[in-house]
Amino acid sequence: MKHLVPLILFAAYINTYAQEDLTVNSYWSFNGNMTNALYDHICTYAFTQINERRSYVGGLKTENDWVNRQAELKKTMGEIVGEFPPKTPLNPKITGTIKKDGFIVEKLYFESRPGFYVTAALFLPTAKSGKLPASQNGKLPAIIYCCGHSNNGFRQEGYQRSILNLVKKGFIVLAIDPIGQGERIQYFDAEGKSIFGPTHEHSYPGTQSFISGLSPANYFIWDGIRAVDYLISRKEVDGARIGITGRSGGGTQTAYIAAMDERILAAAPECYITTFDKLLRSRGPQDAEQILMYSLKKNFDLSDLIEIRAPKPTLMVTTTQDIFSIQGARDVFREAQNAYAAFGAPDNLMMVEDDAGHANTLKNREATHAFFQKYLHNPGDPKDEEVELFDEKELWVTSTGQVITSLKTVETIFSLNQKYTDELVAKQNNPDYHNDIAKKAKLITGYNEPVLSKDFIFSGRMWRDDCAIEKYLIKGTGNYYIPLLRLSSGDNTGKVALLLDDRGKASAAAKGGLADRLIQKGYQVYLPDLNGFGELSGGYIGGDALIQGVPLNIWYAGILTRKSPLAIRMEEIKIIVDFIKELGRYGTLTGIACGTLSADLLHAAVINREFHQIALISPLLSYLSIIQEKNYHPKFALSSPAAVIGQYDLPDLVASIAPMKICILNPVNALDQPVYNNQFEKTYSEAIKKYGNSRNLLIGINENDVFMKLDQWLE
Repeated sequence: MKHLVPLILFAAYINTYAQEDLTVNSYWSFNGNMTNALYDHICTYAFTQINERRSYVGGLKTENDWVNRQAELKKTMGEIVGEFPPKTPLNPKITGTIKKDGFIVEKLYFESRPGFYVTAALFLPTAKSGKLPASQNGKLPAIIYCCGHSNNGFRQEGYQRSILNLVKKGFIVLAIDPIGQGERIQYFDAEGKSIFGPTHEHSYPGTQSFISGLSPANYFIWDGIRAVDYLISRKEVDGARIGITGRSGGGTQTAYIAAMDERILAAAPECYITTFDKLLRSRGPQDAEQILMYSLKKNFDLSDLIEIRAPKPTLMVTTTQDIFSIQGARDVFREAQNAYAAFGAPDNLMMVEDDAGHANTLKNREATHAFFQKYLHNPGDPKDEEVELFDEKELWVTSTGQVITSLKTVETIFSLNQKYTDELVAKQNNPDYHNDIAKKAKLITGYNEPVLSKDFIFSGRMWRDDCAIEKYLIKGTGNYYIPLLRLSSGDNTGKVALLLDDRGKASAAAKGGLADRLIQKGYQVYLPDLNGFGELSGGYIGGDALIQGVPLNIWYAGILTRKSPLAIRMEEIKIIVDFIKELGRYGTLTGIACGTLSADLLHAAVINREFHQIALISPLLSYLSIIQEKNYHPKFALSSPAAVIGQYDLPDLVASIAPMKICILNPVNALDQPVYNNQFEKTYSEAIKKYGNSRNLLIGINENDVFMKLDQWLE
């Protein structure tokens, strides 16, 4: 008995050792952390774009140089933010008033767009008489306060402290709730609470907005512009003395709004300004509204948010241990000083640092007070004062604390984006819509024709019964290798299958799985892990838009650079096809993709026409489905290009490859739920029409045995 335990342990060891090891990168320790390859690769594009911009801006010397640069920046901002809607009535409504010693609070909301309510509070200083303090022209300077990512919006204690100190110093302050925060929550659980935190309240609908082609920042900026409109409508406000400030996400809004609304005289963004170079190397891309469409591709960096304002007064409020790199902030300040100096106003750009984390410090508050006192011409003591904070509910604008449950016909980013998308879809009726689909796909995704490197590595062979499993590393389009398995038996018919599985190659190669079935039918099977999947996934930990396990921040990096993860994988598919040809064991080529990678294979088939036939198992019905489903699964975004709606959709790709043989089995909508015949036929009507009575298009809806249906199609 005493020998039994060692024997059991030895048997367990032998069993574990005998299990198939289908990894490739694990052998090559010098290759580094390939699980982060996708983000690293996109960053190589970003750093090239950043360096090109840096070189260009470094050559700007004179005031005229900077005037021309600002004209470029205004045009670029219009492109990367997107067109704003026409101004409509604000319909402001004051829902309550609170009187305190030295100030009055008016709780209010207004409509920045019809039905899109901005909840806010207007803090009005009062003299001992209870009236507005005296000023030179009978009006006071006003400051818009933009809060960061707090669940309760401007009611959070730190934001209240900043707001009330400014009010005590004689400034009118308009504090607004950002979208998805405070009283503007968009996604509720059964108890009426947000199912997300504030960043996900931005990124979840923001991803849909990107797919439709509009930076979600458009909604945040327009709220701020309309807030200026509201302030100017008030008789107490001096429209020539408008300032804006806010921390963290509020710093983002501050920088954006001040850059795009010339009525703002003085701006003090806090704990946000850095460079994309330092941001990408540290925390990574942030939530959706902090990403402007194609900004790096268009030579636009965060420095430009400051430089576009020169020579207007700007204070960069920073901390040395911030989540936003202090070195990046110093880099911005140093570069922007050149612009301010060229305009003859070097003192109008200032920067304050404190040794703290991502926080509003006493030193920084007092520097902000002094800044606004000087440049909004409202002199006084900048010393921070003790203030009595409000209970959160005291500052509720609506009766329930949420516009959705208090007001009727409330719009959200989701509903507004649906309307925006409807306008884009309506334009598809033009005769040119279905022309040059391949050309559109290359442009929208950022695809570049790759070249196969001969630097591929044979990494060993193992056997499963009479099936050989060979391991390879194939050089990708960047500084990484694609791990690939080649499965074959002795009966080589020349038929080749490229099999893509969004669960990773190891899943598809498992004994008794799809690869085994293909081997039995005489196929050689090539199984890669494309970038972002299998061995090339799971390493990215930056950013704050990891939703349902999906790293949307990586996808956002692709939006900044206009180099989508989809394009990178399309290029990898082309490289693998060329690799198959290089091995010289190539007859007909069948492409098979499972899950989200169906979109990648379909794009590759459209652009390169390398495949004899393709099969898509559980593919997404359409990109439009992502827009239509409020609770879509974010995994589908990773194989979606930004700004695709109105250009083409997945059904258009299918139509464009006719009469190539294609099999579509068990399509799903963006909820990852089965699609039924009538919906599929309606969505794919153009493709079905193109194929006519041909058997080259096989559709299987709600098939119980996908493998069997695929077997029949392959025969």
